[in-house]
Amino acid sequence: MSSDPTIAHASPSAETLNRDCFCRTLNMERLREQLESEPSLKGMMANISQTRPNLFSSTVVFVSQAVQQQISATIAAIERIAALPGYQVQALSRADASAQHDFGPLGACMGYDFHLSADGPQLIEINTNAGGLLLNVALARAQEACCDEMDWAFTSSERRDTLKKTIFNMFTSEWQLQYGSAPWRSVVIVDEAPLDQYLAPEFELFHQLFAQNGLHAAIADPSELMWQNGRLLHQGTPVDMVYNRLTDFYLTEPGHLALRQAHEANAVLLTPHPRAHALLADKRNLIALSHDELLLAWGAAAADRKLLAASIPATRLVTPERADALWAQRRQLFFKPVAGFGAKAAYRGDKLTRRVWSEILASDFVAQALVPPSGRNIEVDGVQTDLKFDIRAYAYGGQVQLLAARMYAGQTTNFRTQGGGFAPVIVVPSTKIAAGAR
Repeated sequence: MSSDPTIAHASPSAETLNRDCFCRTLNMERLREQLESEPSLKGMMANISQTRPNLFSSTVVFVSQAVQQQISATIAAIERIAALPGYQVQALSRADASAQHDFGPLGACMGYDFHLSADGPQLIEINTNAGGLLLNVALARAQEACCDEMDWAFTSSERRDTLKKTIFNMFTSEWQLQYGSAPWRSVVIVDEAPLDQYLAPEFELFHQLFAQNGLHAAIADPSELMWQNGRLLHQGTPVDMVYNRLTDFYLTEPGHLALRQAHEANAVLLTPHPRAHALLADKRNLIALSHDELLLAWGAAAADRKLLAASIPATRLVTPERADALWAQRRQLFFKPVAGFGAKAAYRGDKLTRRVWSEILASDFVAQALVPPSGRNIEVDGVQTDLKFDIRAYAYGGQVQLLAARMYAGQTTNFRTQGGGFAPVIVVPSTKIAAGAR
């Protein structure tokens, strides 16, 4: 389990396990079985190994039960606050017209990303169409205990075994919220050049999930969709639902016009949708969520305000008026575009050049108090390596479905680090930590 012989005889904390447990827990054959559960998916594991060798880490990340509970409580609080009329007015006032429509759905596959600090988990950003959910379901079910002392961490979990059903039920709920008891027959998973996307294997897993539940399912580029006679069509077949993986969050690009028209006409269920992005994922919402006086004015509960004050780093809008002060404080800040995703064009302040700073000032950015990521020690080719990680909570309706980690080296998360990639999150029960403290 570890180079430290005391680990095997104690009840270690999550931090100790992340530092001292180097074991490989991923069973590659079991992962292949999980990914290739249908004949149509045969060869997926070989393809991933060849083209995406750093998609999956071979180990796990540990968090304490207290961290898990604070993450869950923070997400629930955010979504309660996002339902407040005052909050919605400020969020929607700056959003595109496509976000003004409320047809009922909440938005499937939300992702809340956290760094862990000495003060607890800190929310770094919120994402609509967060990738990796089904990939991480397969990954979580492909782990095995590295030694007898770790058997507690890999016992069969009924919740994990039923998670695919929970995910499908999320889409069923979306359908019922918009169309009630009307028959749901088809779904299309839409992204730009979907076969070329890094997470393209996941599209195949969603396709399988929908098909297994009796739906006509397809994967398509938005150019393959047509708006005709009040219906959205794909290859001549009416589309009932679009699982939206596009990063054109408001569907403003010309190639997305058919999808936008269908959405605005309430002729298709689009999830996640522009409204979800405006209310939650626009980075400017972090300003409001970290501003206690605003939350008080909107009627947020005292307990929710206290929790967000402890869980969301202070965030400010980058403006010319604040330029000198923000530049002076840049080493304590992280800069992100308001509509960014996947850490694109995001910068640690201590790495900024004057050229990049001028580009930030000419664009729409927020500055967030810097919360360095935690570390996870692993062995790569027999060499001890210290990687960073963040925690992604996949959620729906304010309820966490799954926690997963992304391990990496560099300024921001990526899938280019040897030994890095997605990793399951193991929650260390508080009883084990308490036992270790005695």
